[in-house]
Amino acid sequence: MAGTATIDRRAQFSILNALAAPFTAIGRFLVLLAEANPRMRELDRLSRVSDEDLAAKGLTRDGEIRRIMGVNSYL
Repeated sequence: MAGTATIDRRAQFSILNALAAPFTAIGRFLVLLAEANPRMRELDRLSRVSDEDLAAKGLTRDGEIRRIMGVNSYL
């Protein structure tokens, strides 16, 4: 005879989880805020383009980062 035990981790509650919950929520909110930034979206799109495709268009990755980030670019 075989038996199976399952553990529902969502059901576990501890005081540390309760204390960490607001900080976890703030962290998730900050990540969502950063990902919603148009610059972040453009950088994400750029990261999916190969160097060969950029070279075919006469562009460089560094140049595109400078264009996207403007004065905030520190390369």
